[in-house]
Amino acid sequence: MQFTAYDTGGFFDEMFEADGHPRAGAALLVQRLNELPEDELLRRQHAAEQALLHMGITFNVYGDDAGTEKIFPFDIIPRIVEAADWASIERGLKQRIQALNLFIADVYGAQHILKDGVVPMDLVRSAKSFLPPCVDLRPARDIWCHITGTDLVRDRDGQFYVLEDNLRCPSGVSYVLENRQVLKRIFPQVFEASRVHPVDDYPSRLLETLQYLAPDSVTTPTVVVLTPGVYNSAYFEHAFLAQQMGVELVEGRDLVVAEGFVWMRTTTEFQRVDVIYRRIDDDFLDPLAFNPDSLLGVPGLLDVYKSGHVALANAPGTGIADDKVLYAYVPKIIRYYLNEDALLPNVPTYVCWDDTERQHVLANLDTLVVKAANESGGYGMLVGPHASDAERALFAQRIQANPRNYIAQPTLALSRAPVIVDDHCEGRHVDLRPYILYGKDIYVLPGGLTRVALRRGSLVVNSSQGGGSKDTWVLLGESHLC
Repeated sequence: MQFTAYDTGGFFDEMFEADGHPRAGAALLVQRLNELPEDELLRRQHAAEQALLHMGITFNVYGDDAGTEKIFPFDIIPRIVEAADWASIERGLKQRIQALNLFIADVYGAQHILKDGVVPMDLVRSAKSFLPPCVDLRPARDIWCHITGTDLVRDRDGQFYVLEDNLRCPSGVSYVLENRQVLKRIFPQVFEASRVHPVDDYPSRLLETLQYLAPDSVTTPTVVVLTPGVYNSAYFEHAFLAQQMGVELVEGRDLVVAEGFVWMRTTTEFQRVDVIYRRIDDDFLDPLAFNPDSLLGVPGLLDVYKSGHVALANAPGTGIADDKVLYAYVPKIIRYYLNEDALLPNVPTYVCWDDTERQHVLANLDTLVVKAANESGGYGMLVGPHASDAERALFAQRIQANPRNYIAQPTLALSRAPVIVDDHCEGRHVDLRPYILYGKDIYVLPGGLTRVALRRGSLVVNSSQGGGSKDTWVLLGESHLC
């Protein structure tokens, strides 16, 4: 029996009720796993790891002495999301992305929400991600955030909360697709019987989203994926998505601006480019408009973009909507633009920019999680209950020196899911990153990337901090027990 001694530990467990019985959607999976012969689950785990190795599913860790390229850790026990839960998540994400898109357009346009005092104007203008060259931009189809990865967590109460929004160059979807391929081979019968939403149409949907942005005069648009290059931590994903969509993977040196258009060098001639799915940060896109030292971007690209002769996904400037300080205002943003309450709540958040809230944070650093406004990957963060006195004192100094750059949140009891540890299963904390495409319609990929804090007791799920992933099974309905 795989789960005989499994302990939920008092947390909300994604597979088991508090009394140890499997949740309804996981009952079939638990039954089949318990029927496996001794050591068979471990054998399949090793088989999955070998498959990922041969498929070349890797990521790079900057500054890692052990070598830059690593296999993304993967646990073969899938995370189950039942149909009713997913329906609520999907509605909430569509609402959130719609409101954030309107917010970005307003911030770089008429700024009504700032003039009305709903979001402080100084907070926006002081954000590192606010880009003055993007003021008065009009993206194709008035869409700014075409590809979003929104991080969700589930607390002890079973409620899903939005932890943060990622609207710049969200990564990880390639692992969703490859994890699914591996799991379908590892558990073919139980996967079929569980009636799981497919995810393998994501590349075609992504391509449709990108093609929708092309200028009206272009009947067969040329789409490219723009990568910083092979040393980027997500280069595997850039190459994978380009290959899956059947489009060219290019670096900045492969593109040139001439005669008001963007052109791609080929072996025989220059070919006009109509849509660029850029996986390069804003600052490096165009050295003439942003960082003049950038060697990764394309000089003159922003002017072509402004003229409407090329589309960029995501649009430059979208990072203003995933500044962690402005995150605290998203419920108000949804209310302002849509006249609706947020369907997916935020985690309660203290903004250190506010004098009263800052004093509360400084007095309670031992119970809070503190985050820097523009850091990612688990960096620039203090988990108060697990930090030393010296670490908390250092963060207190940082907050006082630059209060605009920090927020704080209560330490959540993140939900857990079983993972294979040696020869048995233990609970580990998880989050969920669904991916949202905003083209002609808003589409939410069913499931997304479940990230796992593989270290016992850790709340940090990022791959750069020792995290791994699971396949996420969103159920279409009841499973067929047999």
